[in-house]
Amino acid sequence: MPLFVHVLGLAVFAQGTSEFMLSGLVPGIARDLRVSVGAAASLTSAYAIGMMAGAPVMAALSARWPRRRALAGFLTAFVVVHAVGAVTADFAVLFATRVVAAIANAGFLAVAMSAAASLVPPAKRARATAVLLSGVTLSCVAGVPAGAWLGHWSGWRAAFWAVAVLCLPALAFVFRSAPADAAHRRDVSVRREVRALRTRPVRVALVLAAAVNGATFATFAYLAVLTTDVARLPEGAVPALLAGFGAGAFAGVTVAGRTGDGRLRRGVVVSLCVLPLGWAALASAGARSAALFAVLVVVQGGLSFGVGATLVNRVMHVASDAPSMGGSFATVALNAGAFLGPLLAGAVTGTTGDHRDAAWVSAALAATALAVAAVARSGAARPVGTDAA
Repeated sequence: MPLFVHVLGLAVFAQGTSEFMLSGLVPGIARDLRVSVGAAASLTSAYAIGMMAGAPVMAALSARWPRRRALAGFLTAFVVVHAVGAVTADFAVLFATRVVAAIANAGFLAVAMSAAASLVPPAKRARATAVLLSGVTLSCVAGVPAGAWLGHWSGWRAAFWAVAVLCLPALAFVFRSAPADAAHRRDVSVRREVRALRTRPVRVALVLAAAVNGATFATFAYLAVLTTDVARLPEGAVPALLAGFGAGAFAGVTVAGRTGDGRLRRGVVVSLCVLPLGWAALASAGARSAALFAVLVVVQGGLSFGVGATLVNRVMHVASDAPSMGGSFATVALNAGAFLGPLLAGAVTGTTGDHRDAAWVSAALAATALAVAAVARSGAARPVGTDAA
């Protein structure tokens, strides 16, 4: 695997840390900027919305740019807005920096996926994608706890500075080693690529990615509450369980990168079958056995991110006619799930008053993904010319 792919993974690690670390910094931001906790928490939603809106727009705008310029530009913007966010005393400015950071993150990730895929032979493209996605999972294992720790001891501004500094080595490598291939990208047609992304296989892959990621984050958003209020574990166990979930996720992404090829093979379908059962078991196990609950957290992290990484590869595989825009649409699908899953879980748990229902929402979303995959496979297996009636 080329060193530059791992450099891109380092940048994605820093960006993933920035995206998820806000959950541990909200109280300090609210206190320092004199806003409500709810207002401070809205910074997370601002980032998700920026990712969804920014990915296709930035991918379209940068489709004809040299990839070195695009990657360096997006990463430089990401560093600058974190520096601005670290020194501002105005919540509106901080909110704006989160949106801009998300747009820069989305653009960088879309170009990075295309660049990583072009630097390796087709047989290793799934592994290259897994290296990028492992940056996100490692941010859950190490980056987010480290950001929370730094915010606790040195203030939330220090966490913003740390993310900016962490991006600098990757930025130096981008200037030095990123492909500077503008010439053969002049024939990129955004309109043609968008048409390719409207095909049925791509739409199915995007729906699957959104549903699986929605299931993942519906429970992940409530994991701390489930740990303390349902499994009756002490608050000190929350970082360990979050790290366990992230470790499982890293293992799942790694396995998917070495075994996946972008096709809905039997192993992927089997994993999709197990996912809703696992979420249902987690919902039931919390009040019965803390040990089983902890084991299921790790297992579900591995399964969820493993299947999610495979589905991203699936999007890139079926969207081969959209090499510039395919990664951006995969980014939109993942972030749509990460945004809507917790929103749906919040609506359900707010109505029932039972936080275990967040895991039942995950089970329902995973079951939906399984049903969509089953219909897609049956449709693909139907002989040409068979009447669909």
